[in-house]
Amino acid sequence: MVLTLFLILLGGLALGIPIAVALGFATIFPGLTTPGFPASLAYVVRNIVSALDSTPMLAIPLFILSGNIMTKGKISDKLFNFFAFFIGNFPAGIPMTAIVTCLFYGAISGSGVATTAAVGGMAIPFLVSLGYDKVYSAALVATAGSLGVIIPPSIPFVTYGVVTGVSIGSLFIAGIIPGLVIGLSLMGYAFFYAKVHGEDRRKIAEKVKALRSGGILALFKESFWALLAPVIILGGIYSGIVTPTEAAAVSVFYALLVCLFIYKSLSFRELGAVLTDTVKSYAPIVVLLSLAIVFGRVLALLQAPVALRDFILSYFAGNKYIFLLGLNAILLVLGMFMDVGPAIAILAPMMLASATALGINPVHLGVIMVVNLAIGMATPPFGVDLFVAAPLIKEQVMKVGMKAIPFILAFIFALFLITFIPQMSLLFL
Repeated sequence: MVLTLFLILLGGLALGIPIAVALGFATIFPGLTTPGFPASLAYVVRNIVSALDSTPMLAIPLFILSGNIMTKGKISDKLFNFFAFFIGNFPAGIPMTAIVTCLFYGAISGSGVATTAAVGGMAIPFLVSLGYDKVYSAALVATAGSLGVIIPPSIPFVTYGVVTGVSIGSLFIAGIIPGLVIGLSLMGYAFFYAKVHGEDRRKIAEKVKALRSGGILALFKESFWALLAPVIILGGIYSGIVTPTEAAAVSVFYALLVCLFIYKSLSFRELGAVLTDTVKSYAPIVVLLSLAIVFGRVLALLQAPVALRDFILSYFAGNKYIFLLGLNAILLVLGMFMDVGPAIAILAPMMLASATALGINPVHLGVIMVVNLAIGMATPPFGVDLFVAAPLIKEQVMKVGMKAIPFILAFIFALFLITFIPQMSLLFL
């Protein structure tokens, strides 16, 4: 029966059926075909509603809203200028500035798509104006944008915490070093690319000189409120002053304060459109998450996690390294076809029992899953970040995707370090 459910789900995706429809049918299938099975149609409907009755899940729409407010308020511009002041004159300094901006903006938005859109809309034209290839610039931002789901506060980490019961605060802390390692790996390739293809050092020097003309104090004053956003959000969580859900609410109020009254980069008239975009973004997510959670409960009734655990323990002879290699391979492929949230909601409960039986820390498992699926967001042909970045330069998605492959390989290099050096995720726990 379990195999049948996954065949229904994967078959639906292969046929182009909307994931919510394929997932919904797979969820109700056992109740329709097996008399007396506990997960009847009424059970599924009740659980779809109860799955959303979760305080931690409220953090998801709130972080999406704060990210949308800051995107519309062009907070990424302030961050980019600040970092360019310090590293812009180094070899590959401007591409590295774009990566650092994505990394820092991820600590505000919690979303890969939002990070790609916000930073890409500003950084790609800037890179092109300095002589960088536009496809390379889009590929860089699309890949670095995936850092938005790794650097806390991360929406996929919230999802993982909700469906597994693992502390969301611990997951946020665990994502810091992996996010930095991935950022450094991407910068390594950006440096290599600049050395091979060259840069227009004269243009770059002129741009950086213009940024520095007002002095560090003026730039810091201009960027201060943007730089303070992740400090308030993450500092509140790590100090124990607020929970992740409360921090999400704080981030909304802070975004409104900064964009409406301090920078005045957003008007009250534009708030309606921001709220509409947030609802449009969250509505599909909440439907998929609720269905995915119920699908996980149906699998639990079928004893699928236990069966999978027993199979893995016997087949892999308790070798967690082979298990992790196989898990990485599956998630890298799956990430190209499925959104991060539903993939985690479906697979995390399935994999948790097997991972803990092999001695893998549940927090470390969450980091591995999110990093894998983040790579899928930028991997051709279906990486969602590519579909955000490509229209910014009016080029085909596959063209950007092919240019992103070296960045993806750098991402995968960091993934292997994160996978097999668990202390990178667990150092501060």
